[in-house]
Amino acid sequence: MRPIMYVRPTSIEDAIATHARLGAGARSVAGGTNLYDVMKLNIERPEVLIDVTAIDGLETVETNGSTLRIGANARMSDVAGHPLVANDYPVLSQSLLKAASQQLRNMATVGANLLQRTRCMYFRNGYGGASGGSANYPCNKRVPGSGCAAIGGLDRGQAVLGASANCTAVSPGDWPVALVAMDASVEVAGPNGRRSIPAASLYRLPGDTPHMEFTVEPGEIIIAISVPLTRAGMRSTYHKIRDRESFAFALASAAVALDMTNNRIDGAHIALGGVATRPWRAAGAEAVLAGQELTDELALAAGRAALEGAVAGHANAFKIELGARTVADAIMIAAGRAS
Repeated sequence: MRPIMYVRPTSIEDAIATHARLGAGARSVAGGTNLYDVMKLNIERPEVLIDVTAIDGLETVETNGSTLRIGANARMSDVAGHPLVANDYPVLSQSLLKAASQQLRNMATVGANLLQRTRCMYFRNGYGGASGGSANYPCNKRVPGSGCAAIGGLDRGQAVLGASANCTAVSPGDWPVALVAMDASVEVAGPNGRRSIPAASLYRLPGDTPHMEFTVEPGEIIIAISVPLTRAGMRSTYHKIRDRESFAFALASAAVALDMTNNRIDGAHIALGGVATRPWRAAGAEAVLAGQELTDELALAAGRAALEGAVAGHANAFKIELGARTVADAIMIAAGRAS
């Protein structure tokens, strides 16, 4: 059994100072639904846990009329059911309600959810080198330079967009996909002060360094998420296709928000999940829709544009067609909502 130090700061400044004092072996924890999971798998072995849930003011949901601001420590279930979110941003509410189980949503926070690790089976069951692990599957996310067993291996669940020669692991989240579609930003605080990161820029492509997944710097903590209020937010949806209806990660998903005048699409916000190595903004699909009268054929054309450039492996080619049709269905669902 390994000893672990546990500390519970009561302010943002105290949390940052504690991390700086205790060094690289420290990790921040909120709901713990992902961190404790990867700790059990010997993927992460922190020496210190900094529990940020006692920090006041990080659980609020509020608006100034032009921006929705959600504290990082707000629970997923609370945010999903909040009237401001459910009424004005159904895509955000649905992305939370379709993620995990009710028990996990009651524990997990919306800030920590942004930093959850991939569910690639080779990542979760690969060898850990000096950090432990029992199976013999190389994984560049766990041990940089060891290789990627998914390439040439069992790749049904792997990415068809954004993969590299070193990693094909899918970004696992639902909530981040909706935030990327809605042009959200993430507020972080750290040793060098506070800054705002576009949600889309929070995630790195794997490239040659798949173990470097996020742009959050060491010692920084997420304190809030801001989403601009747009007319499209009310006409939005999060559509998720999975192997089973409950508590399963997406094979393909789409977050869609539409700004419409009668049946004409004035503008669209579209992002994909389940098919890419990070939440994937589908600018090509948005361009197909802009200024057009909506039809089933146009929606499918946009879906196909969203998957442009997709590259299949051995067993995941179905994701390309599935992804396109998921986007098309989401467009029609969103268009059917009252603005």
